[in-house]
Amino acid sequence: MSTTTGFDLDQIVHALHDARRDWRTLQQRTDELGGRELPSIEALRTIIHGLRGALFPMRLGPAELRQENEDFYVGHTLGSVLHTLFAQIRLELRYQERYLEHHTIDEAAIEDKTHHLTQQFAQSLPNIRRLLDSDVLAALAGDPATQSVDEILLCYPGIQAMIHYRIAHPLYALGVPMLARMISELAHSETGIDIHPGAQIGKGCFIDHGTGVVIGETCIIGQNVSIYQAVTLGAKAFPRDEHGNIIKGQPRHPIVEDDVTIYAGATILGRITIGKGASIGGNVWWTHDVPAGENITQHSVYNRETTAPNK
Repeated sequence: MSTTTGFDLDQIVHALHDARRDWRTLQQRTDELGGRELPSIEALRTIIHGLRGALFPMRLGPAELRQENEDFYVGHTLGSVLHTLFAQIRLELRYQERYLEHHTIDEAAIEDKTHHLTQQFAQSLPNIRRLLDSDVLAALAGDPATQSVDEILLCYPGIQAMIHYRIAHPLYALGVPMLARMISELAHSETGIDIHPGAQIGKGCFIDHGTGVVIGETCIIGQNVSIYQAVTLGAKAFPRDEHGNIIKGQPRHPIVEDDVTIYAGATILGRITIGKGASIGGNVWWTHDVPAGENITQHSVYNRETTAPNK
């Protein structure tokens, strides 16, 4: 191999083999399944493309579609999408059993569970569509620059990110978090908007412009909330156990109540509550509860810092 290329590939291939062996030993994964049995990002791209069309056939479906054929298209597309999703869910469940739970794989049980989860997800699609309708209407009401709901669906990255999130969140809740994260990361790479699928977001969420928005795993966002670009709803600190390891799954992100507006560049950290109808000004760094209806600006931050008691 090395004599024909001049790159000494034999040595590199053997060194990479040793690196993989050491990693698998460290991770206690010496009993590989014999193939790459993990969900596929390409399959998930296909699933999202199909679901977008099935949810909004006359806007995000094929250009040649006519309304009289809408139901046929939706049924045909969902049949194909759910078949592909079934295979991806089964892969994640097998992965969970083998590597996360260290159980022997019960193929019959996994097949039954996969069918149940796929069916549950399919039944959530009408609600996903209605939630997305509320998000589109919130954008129409909140942005004077738009002329129609069609423009919002076709052009707004915030709505594209919300479509991915609304699909990913039920999958996360059903217990296939890897699939959900992969779907969210597709939106992140396409829009610059990073919404963890574990976040809970009420109807009528409007993310305007959107680039750089980050919404953490344990965020709870109410109804009719508007979020502008470069907003972070993040964690202030990560609790650790006695060995210094991060404790996962703890509530650590903000609660944002109904009718809140968060302007560009605001950073809101920790398990705090932003009360109903409050607004957070641009470029504010905030780590405290905000009463309902209050307006927080950089002036508010300055006053809080200068009037804080000396310690």
